[in-house]
Amino acid sequence: MRTSRRWNPNIQRRRYYLPSEGRHVTLRVSTKGIKTIDRDGIEAVVKAIRARGEKV
Repeated sequence: MRTSRRWNPNIQRRRYYLPSEGRHVTLRVSTKGIKTIDRDGIEAVVKAIRARGEKV
């Protein structure tokens, strides 16, 4: 009997600078998330994360 294959996300640790707060933040993001940050900007992404009630 075969075991089912697991599809794990490609998680990276990336450090971003937040100009509005004057500090760096380290995020664990997927490669898809990195593309989203590159497209929308780190400020907009952090704002959306905080709107969901998560800590950054």
